Amino acid sequence: MLDRVSQITNHLNYPKGLLANQVAIITGSGQGIGAETARLFANEGAKVIVSDIDAKKSDGVARSITEAGGQALSVAGDIMSPSFIKTLIEQSAAFGNGKIHIIVNNAGYTWDGVIHKMTDKQWDTMMALHCTAPFNLVREAAPYFRVRDGEPRCIVNVSSTSGVHGNAGQINYSLAKAGVTGFTKTIAKEWGPQFGVRANAVAFGHIQTRLTAAKEEGAVVEGPGGEKIRLGIPRKQRDARQAAQAQEEYPDIPLRRPGSATEAAGSILAVASPLFSYVTGQTIMVTGGRNM
Repeated sequence: MLDRVSQITNHLNYPKGLLANQVAIITGSGQGIGAETARLFANEGAKVIVSDIDAKKSDGVARSITEAGGQALSVAGDIMSPSFIKTLIEQSAAFGNGKIHIIVNNAGYTWDGVIHKMTDKQWDTMMALHCTAPFNLVREAAPYFRVRDGEPRCIVNVSSTSGVHGNAGQINYSLAKAGVTGFTKTIAKEWGPQFGVRANAVAFGHIQTRLTAAKEEGAVVEGPGGEKIRLGIPRKQRDARQAAQAQEEYPDIPLRRPGSATEAAGSILAVASPLFSYVTGQTIMVTGGRNM
């Protein structure tokens, strides 16, 4: 035990980075939390695979990392496509000289609606995007995680407080994100004992991204049938909420402010890092203290 503690302590400075020589896939990393996670991982020595459905954004993030001296590869495509997942794993393993150490299942968006107006398409899309796609990716990557080479392996699944507490107007998203908890714990129980794989989830609260911006600002994603899905919160609802919160300094958040994408990414880095080497099967609440 003392030897293990000494090993961790002696490397607290990590001159080559917390994730030196590790190969990390980050889905949905063309913007927002995913892009910030990719940059933080690269800064800590990881070889990062930037993956996003938007090739221009994916390429841009990877280029910014390499121009800053990091190592990154852009592999753009639809994470809900099984054929793309095979391509993503193949190219990631080739980039990593036959190894993959970290998967961050971050890709996702919301498609809100109240219960009695929720369509089958809205329901099925959220399940496919937030549950089936991460499962397909982890299953395809199994040969690179079910190994005994003494190197760390970690899966980080992005969840939400909607999956922990529920949220009006998001029954599809809430159920999908609640499913992430069981998904995470099962990976930890199956792949931890023999292979040392850690799996954790991070559940975000109010983070400033396109999902919490005003819907009228124009953030749009394309659904599986070509539907244009407008993201965010209606401006009237958002402005009223923010006015009330600003007046009372976000009374429901002990830190009295929303989080930034960089702070959210920092929590993913922390969970993936050796500083969390004895943490697995957990859902880490990243909320500024909200709902504690």
